[in-house]
Amino acid sequence: MEKEFQHSSKLKDFFEKNSKEFEEKLLSEAVNVKDKINEILAIGNIDLIKNAHNLVVYIIKGQEEELQLFAKQEGIAWAAHSLTLSFKLEWVQAIRRTLWIFIEQYNELSDKQTTLNFFRLEKEINNRVDTFLNTFFINYSTYKDSLIIAQRELVGSLSVPIIPINTSVCILPLIGSLDAFRISILEEKALTEIGVSHIQTLIMDLSGIADMEPQVIDHLMKVINGASLMGCKTVITGLRAEVVRKMIHQGLSFDHTTKTLGTLQQALKEYLIS
Repeated sequence: MEKEFQHSSKLKDFFEKNSKEFEEKLLSEAVNVKDKINEILAIGNIDLIKNAHNLVVYIIKGQEEELQLFAKQEGIAWAAHSLTLSFKLEWVQAIRRTLWIFIEQYNELSDKQTTLNFFRLEKEINNRVDTFLNTFFINYSTYKDSLIIAQRELVGSLSVPIIPINTSVCILPLIGSLDAFRISILEEKALTEIGVSHIQTLIMDLSGIADMEPQVIDHLMKVINGASLMGCKTVITGLRAEVVRKMIHQGLSFDHTTKTLGTLQQALKEYLIS
């Protein structure tokens, strides 16, 4: 183990003494990335050259924990700034090739040649590069997925706007398609707002909803029942013929306490006056 450590330390020193040559060779290997280095630095504050040197040190010295932590940080950073994955893959593969070129040069200049078995060295070096790539892509994908989920929830929340028209009456205008995901957002937001703002009447305008699946209609009715349990009366306006037909065929109907009106204007006229 001591000999291996001395060997890796000497190899690290060799890379540090020839850092400029390493950079030049690396840039010649990374044909598509070299012109993007400044752009990536500006967008994500990611210094590819500096990071390449750090990666080489972690690989040579076998610092597995530092290597994986570095890969995780890189994966999150590239995902957060939506940087092109193909550039990262090309860059790391260029580092791999350049690393082996310099290991070969080190071996040729060394008096005693490489003391480690070549096949074991090849396995260790390439496994560490692969570990970096795997950890990078896992964390890139995980962070990217979390961003997509967060953005979807934000869009869903924004698509369920509750608009107060006085201290006790609010309007919930719904436009577009109403699917299972959006109806769950509606349930959470509507019931929360009823509790927080003490809404007594919620006018739910469905004139912008062309169609709804039976299970969505059923869920909507449960939301209305939930509002009723919290002391909030729901007024439905703008039901379209297609939705009404589905309700009839499925034997669905609103609770008797739920009022329906043809248009939002009718509801506003009634509840603004009252």
